[in-house]
This record gives sequence, structure tokens and C-alpha cells, in this order.
Amino acid sequence: MPETKETLWSEFLSFMQNRCTRTEYENWIAPIQCIEESDSITLQVPNIFVQEYLLDNYHEALTSFFPKDKKGQPLITFLIKEGAKQQRKRRPIARPKKRSEVEHDLRLNASYTFDNFIEGPSNQFIKSAALGVASRPGKSYNPLFIHGGVGLGKTHLLHGISHFVNQHHKKLQIQCITTEAFINDLVFHLRNKSVDKMKRYYRNLDILLVDDIQFLQNRLNFEEEFCNMFEALINSSKQIVISSDKPPGQLQLSERMVARMEWGLVAHIGTPDLETRVAILQHKADQTSLKLPNQIAFYIAEHIYSNVRQLEGAINRLGAYCRLMHLELTKDVVDQTLGEMFQAPARSKISVDRILHSVSSMFNVRESDLRGSSRTKDVTFPRQIAMYLAKELLGESLTKIASAFGGKTHSTLLHAWKKIANQLKHDEILRRQIQMTRQNIET
Repeated sequence: MPETKETLWSEFLSFMQNRCTRTEYENWIAPIQCIEESDSITLQVPNIFVQEYLLDNYHEALTSFFPKDKKGQPLITFLIKEGAKQQRKRRPIARPKKRSEVEHDLRLNASYTFDNFIEGPSNQFIKSAALGVASRPGKSYNPLFIHGGVGLGKTHLLHGISHFVNQHHKKLQIQCITTEAFINDLVFHLRNKSVDKMKRYYRNLDILLVDDIQFLQNRLNFEEEFCNMFEALINSSKQIVISSDKPPGQLQLSERMVARMEWGLVAHIGTPDLETRVAILQHKADQTSLKLPNQIAFYIAEHIYSNVRQLEGAINRLGAYCRLMHLELTKDVVDQTLGEMFQAPARSKISVDRILHSVSSMFNVRESDLRGSSRTKDVTFPRQIAMYLAKELLGESLTKIASAFGGKTHSTLLHAWKKIANQLKHDEILRRQIQMTRQNIET
């Protein structure tokens, strides 16, 4: 298989791992194999159901990574694995393993390490706490409760702790699971009347990491069992790390459970700032051998700002598109490929007053001067920047925007916008100043 084809399939798998739940990935994506001997993209699937599920549920992802025909369908050849059932039947009959023995394997994303976690003001504290827990399990920040929005790196930190412990504390028993997996495990053992065996397994762990604890809400029986296990581990000085989309007090869980989770350190992981988002993009681009100009990185980071996973997905999509279409990465290519992912600022919160306030702070001039008629350079240039930002950020007519600048005309506003836009093409300092000002306006 050519290198580009192997890389393409690897990137698709990485993208799907981030997008799917672990159960979904293991059931529908992991069994698929890319055939090396074939010149085209040929996927070997266990049965027709996997093929249909892939096409029905992940059509957009397939067309983003692989070539497509004139009708927009992915150019993929599917090969049903022959004799799969017969081969299974002919295997020697061995003593079957208990499900719990198989399901308790530690499954980690190889990319989710501390080295690959990009630090910034929004996550520096929580990364330090996670590293402290990994270095001295059970002796600091126990339990550690991490909360934040979707795609900000909570799972990455849990896996990072697991990787670090596996490397530096090899004798410790560790498990990293989702709340969904814990519930499924408990259901299985309840049906098989083997709950005691499950309890012994979990309570013999040295470190337990649980992702997405919010899925325990409104499940009283499961919550009670988890809380009992939680207390048993804590009382034995075993380390617990929990992640959630909300802090403990905002979860619909019992007071007992909330109190237990607030025993240790509750830390928030926030949305990355502009510079951190750029660093994430550049790091991901280096990993995928995509040449990402600095200006393009800032452009993407300005338009995708609430989700780290989306930033990584954007690089995967750009890399696949440029490679397949043999294109250099330009702003037009970014607009064409990522346009649907771009997030518009909340325009209702943005006004001329807010723009003037931010510009006056950045350039140390008075807001009244920006609205006035002074023609000194110290005032004229910041005023032109304010006009440029107003045209960029406000969805109103040029005449209405211009009138807010002390009765200026729309031609004055347009002249200011063109001047700043042209200067931005070669003035790196100005570009950074405007980015900082714009970020202050939009937050």
C-alpha cells in the first residue's frame, strides 16, 4: 500500500476514535481493514451490516477523507471477509474466558500523552494537577475532579495519566473507563450474579479513572454502587480521577455522591485562547506532515474556537483534501474545506461601543477621540482599525456603522477598511494587535 494511502487510512481511524464512543468504535470501525494489495481504497468488512452502517452513519467523514465520484459518493470498494464464520467454527474449542477478564483490558489512545497535550492559560493548572496525580498516585489531589466542555482535553488528560503511570509505576493496577462502560459492566455482572467478583476487581485497583460521570445522573442503583466503590478506594488511599461536563454541584446526583467528589481538588479546563489554539493546530499539522503557514493557522484559530477536537479534525480534513487534490494550503482552500465548521461570533454582544472601548485600550487613546475629527496619526490610525473591525464584525450597513463614528460617511469607512486590510498582508505586528483586540471584543 502506498504511503499516502496508509497515512490516509490512519488519519481516518484517528478522526473516528475522537468522534465515536469507544463502544461504537470497537463494534463498527475497528473490525474494518484496509487492503494493502489493492491500488484503490479497498476496505475489508466482516459482513454487509458493517458496510451499510459505515455508509449510512459516516458518509460525511468518508467523503472528507477519501475521493468521491460525481454524485458525491465515496470511491471505496468493499470486500466482505470470506469464510469468517467457518473460520470461527473451525477454531479449537478452548475454555471460554469470562467477559470481565476481557473487558478490563486497559485501552488507551496512543496520542493522548502529556507530551502531546498543548498547554495554555486555560488548562495549565489542570495539567499540572494531572501530572501531580500521575507522579504520586493517592498522595495528592484525591479525588481529582476535572470538568469542562466537550472536546477540551478531559479524556486526553485521563489517558495521559494512564500512560505516565504505566511507564513510571508499572506495579500499580490502573483502569481507565467511561461511565457507560462501568454501567454496562455492572449490568452484565448483575445478570450473571457475579457482582461480588466485579467489586473485588475494582476495589483491588490502585488507580481508577472514570470519564463522563454525568452519564450516572438519574441512575440511582448504579450511582449507589459507584459511590460505595468510590468510598472503598478513597478509604484505602487509592487514587480516583473523574471527568465531567459540569462541576459536581451542578450534576443531578445525590448529596452523598457530590460531597465525595468534592473531597479533593475540583478543577476546570477552559476554552483555549487564540495562541493556544494556534499551537494545537501547528502541533497537529507537524504530526500529519501538513505544511501549515502561520497566517493560515491564525485564520483557522480565529474561526474555530470552542473545541480542541474540532481543531484536530480541521487539520485532518485539510491534510486529506490537499493531498488528494494536490493543492497547496491557502486561505481559499481553508474556506472551501472548513467553511461549515467555522463559528460565527455572537454578533448580538458586539457593538460599535464595545469595539471602540477595546481599540482605545489597546492603543491608549480616548474613545471620544476615536469618534471625533482629530487627524493626528495617534488617533487616525486606531480609528481606522476600529472602522475595519466594525465592518468585519457587525452585520449592518456601512452607512449605519459609519454614522456611529461621529457622523463619518460610508466612503470614509470603506477607505479605512481597505487601508487596514492591505496593511495586514505584510504587517505582522498590526495583525497580532488586531487579533488581540478582536479576541477581547468577542469574549
